[in-house]
Amino acid sequence: MLFEVKVPTTEKFQIIDITDEIQRLVWKSDVTSGIAVVFTSHTTTGLVINENESGLLEDIKAKMKELVPRGAGYVHDRIDSNAHSHLRATLFLNPEVAVPIDNGELLLGTWQRILFIELDGPRHRKVLVKICRC
Repeated sequence: MLFEVKVPTTEKFQIIDITDEIQRLVWKSDVTSGIAVVFTSHTTTGLVINENESGLLEDIKAKMKELVPRGAGYVHDRIDSNAHSHLRATLFLNPEVAVPIDNGELLLGTWQRILFIELDGPRHRKVLVKICRC
């Protein structure tokens, strides 16, 4: 089953926890054993599995900004001034995550959450979710 999740972003650089929405789709699919593949088709966004703790989220943003600052003379900036967003997505993020499903539940660790990271917002984004029965 393939689902689409709309992720409207309101900030230039934003981290959004989409775990609960993905879990609802697993329940809707009636798949009790399988895998959920979550994919973003945008080149200035990404996905990670990590803790949704405000201090950590601020640390992630600060470190990305430090290591790949905006306006550092990137060649791509001559097109639309968002090279830093593309580079951050390439260096630090994935376009997809895969999470096992058992007994109809995502098998995430105690503190693990699926985080969508917007690097060039605000925009109307979408995430594709493929839920496969195994």
